[in-house]
Amino acid sequence: MKTNHKLQTAATGLAVLLAVSACGGTAAGSQATDIPKTQNTRDISEGVQADPDAAALLPESYKAKGELTVAMDLSSPPMTFLAEDNTTPIGVNPDLARLVAKKLGLKLKFENTAFDTIIPGIDGGRFDFTATTMSATEERLKVLDMINYLKGGSAIAVPVGNPQNLTNDTLCGKNIAVTKGSTQQLKHLPNVSKWTCEEKGKPAINAVTLPNVQEALTQLDSKRMDGVFYDASGLAWAQVQQPDHFVMLEPRMDTRTNTNVAMGLKKGSPLTPALQKAIQSVLETPQYKQSLDYWGLHESAITEAAIR
Repeated sequence: MKTNHKLQTAATGLAVLLAVSACGGTAAGSQATDIPKTQNTRDISEGVQADPDAAALLPESYKAKGELTVAMDLSSPPMTFLAEDNTTPIGVNPDLARLVAKKLGLKLKFENTAFDTIIPGIDGGRFDFTATTMSATEERLKVLDMINYLKGGSAIAVPVGNPQNLTNDTLCGKNIAVTKGSTQQLKHLPNVSKWTCEEKGKPAINAVTLPNVQEALTQLDSKRMDGVFYDASGLAWAQVQQPDHFVMLEPRMDTRTNTNVAMGLKKGSPLTPALQKAIQSVLETPQYKQSLDYWGLHESAITEAAIR
């Protein structure tokens, strides 16, 4: 299939625009406040000590290897993306994954992986765990152990000015973009369409599945979509970076589900107890809230790393 050159160019341009960040705030890793967030590659886990109780739970194979492999889809600022050096993973999830590895006394290897291929990769043994803003669903819990580490939530983004005057209740018959493999695609949008539209005799919401949020926002910007249904954190970031392009509808979408997001690893993995203990230890560190504050997610903190 040939690629539309104009659309490809637009997507590239918008991706660059979305990556540009304002300066200021307390930087993750205590780096200088005049460094743009997209250039801040400081490791927030520097100086953090291992948790001996968590490390003691590690299987011998991990102790011998000395390394964990984490899978992330590095396309979703501010949660998980690449710095301007196009090499260093940055955002909330890389921060917390580094802290988890440090609590276990292990090195961390990142694997940039499309969201919908992460679970098969974990099931096949390619990755040890994932920290990529994934919520626990019945389907995922059949193959994964999942451990809460943040509060999440979903929202709708529309073009600036909301020219169609859309609300969360007036999306029937509209073209709404979702990302492939996301909870919004698999569960939330079908449910919302059923509750707000189909059960009331209105046309269903037309879900358009796209590979990532950058592509979704590009198509929204070019008027190919009426809205984008995605993690509220990512849409809030897009709104801040490009206030002349996007606005997020308030309040967040009510999906009638638990909004916690969780790190995942293979069902019944011998690593699960150690990872849960390490995540709990991270939740109790000042670095946990420093990271959330830095990336504008202070309301997402939780206190208990519950296993789902």
